[in-house]
Amino acid sequence: MPPQPVDPLTFRAALGCFPSGITVITVRDASGADHGMTVSAFCSLSLEPPLVLACIGHEATLAGALALAESFGVSVLAQDQVALSRRFAEPDADRFDGTGLARGVLGVALLPEALAHLECRITARYEGGDHTIVVGEVISADARDGPALVHFRGGYVRMKE
Repeated sequence: MPPQPVDPLTFRAALGCFPSGITVITVRDASGADHGMTVSAFCSLSLEPPLVLACIGHEATLAGALALAESFGVSVLAQDQVALSRRFAEPDADRFDGTGLARGVLGVALLPEALAHLECRITARYEGGDHTIVVGEVISADARDGPALVHFRGGYVRMKE
């Protein structure tokens, strides 16, 4: 008898045991409007060339803009940026209001006080279930010291520096 697929609640509980950093992914559309969303499904892919990937749900608020974008920005959130993480996760929030965003070399929005910023040129998109896997070549990056914002078992946890 073949194994049965895992039920969604068990799958979600198992994945919740894997701590993940929190990023805000941003794009700028053809009209110049900024779009951004909190994303934990983000990781490095390759050092040579420098590649990262992000997984964006087909129903996510960022999905449409990202599907047409040529580049994206990543702000890796610091431990004290829980409010920004929540704001960019809310579907109806005025996400960029009062953030004091900066523009990177590719023109994408980058959030101030983030632990790291990456600017990426999109090199590939792959369909994976109910998500799109977006691969980006890192064109520009910076980092600073401090503890990261971490999500674990459905909540934020504090890291020791």
